[in-house]
Amino acid sequence: MTARYALYYVPSQDDQLYREASRWLGQDAYSGSRLERPSVAGLGSVDVEGLTADPRHYGFHATLKAPFELANDKTEAELIAAVENYCRDRQGFTAHLSVQALSVFLAFRLSEPSSDMQAFHEDCVRLFEPFRAPLSDFDYQRRRRPGMSEAQDRQLKDFGYPGIFQDFRFHMTLTGAIRDEAVRSSILAALKSHFADLEGPHRVTGLGLFKQMDRDSDFTVIARGRFAGFAAV
Repeated sequence: MTARYALYYVPSQDDQLYREASRWLGQDAYSGSRLERPSVAGLGSVDVEGLTADPRHYGFHATLKAPFELANDKTEAELIAAVENYCRDRQGFTAHLSVQALSVFLAFRLSEPSSDMQAFHEDCVRLFEPFRAPLSDFDYQRRRRPGMSEAQDRQLKDFGYPGIFQDFRFHMTLTGAIRDEAVRSSILAALKSHFADLEGPHRVTGLGLFKQMDRDSDFTVIARGRFAGFAAV
């Protein structure tokens, strides 16, 4: 099958949030290698391997522009150059993060609104749209969910994904679905304790380009543009 690409926020490889969250998932998205998991208090009876299987497939990240196949008139090298050019003149910013529930999932989410993060997302959706091939019928039907609004259906048709712009919810996923509310609350408490030192201000310093060779392969980082710096306060 055709390779897919995605624009994800991913911290730098030496960032402590990235290191610790990747150890929790058991996967380094930069190298594609498996990592030894930490022991997390309170999760002795939990199947952590199964709990993290889905997010491990994508690597520790936040989706800014959802996975897409490359347009016929574009190349991977051009996409990498576009990521680097976008980052070259952009300033980094600080976002406040904490471990929270998102529906039946657990993730690092914004603990206070961030117009900078919203603008970052919208830039990625719009500016990199020329690189996206039209959705296949298979992917269109897979992403077309029951109960979608007219606006979400239009976003799916125009940009390949419904959960964008006003529907964007920044999240860096830590678990698969946890349907049982009591179990979910217990795991949330354990993860908040485990990641307590990493909650709070986080410096957003660049944009990651991920690639998936085929639908069975894991996503890995093939490039990361670094922002020029931070604006003076």
